[in-house]
Amino acid sequence: MEKAFNRLAEIVALGAGRAWIFALCLVSVAFWAVTGPIFRYSETWQLIINTGTTIVTFLIVFLIQNTQNCDGAAIQAKLDELIRSGRAKNEFIGIEHLTDAEVQKFRDRCAKAKAASQGAAAPAEGGPT
Repeated sequence: MEKAFNRLAEIVALGAGRAWIFALCLVSVAFWAVTGPIFRYSETWQLIINTGTTIVTFLIVFLIQNTQNCDGAAIQAKLDELIRSGRAKNEFIGIEHLTDAEVQKFRDRCAKAKAASQGAAAPAEGGPT
């Protein structure tokens, strides 16, 4: 079931971003608006668009979130492999699973290291440039 859901989520996420889907939605809304006078702008007429957009939005959110989760996990795995195979510090592997405070400590350490390396590379004051 999970594979079927992932496949459906991928298809919907790809389709939702296509121009023809946007055009179809635009035509649907225009059709609904044009029928307003026919139905005398009744509550049922309003309920149709409200219900339709709510259902579509509700379902799309979960499908797109699933796709984003899969993409994010794949990117993290690729970054971890690059870190493992390169000169980067292996301690950065898996930091996406840390708390915000723990990640901030890593960021602070990186900022200090960057400042220190830039300070060492900068010429001394009053010296030749």
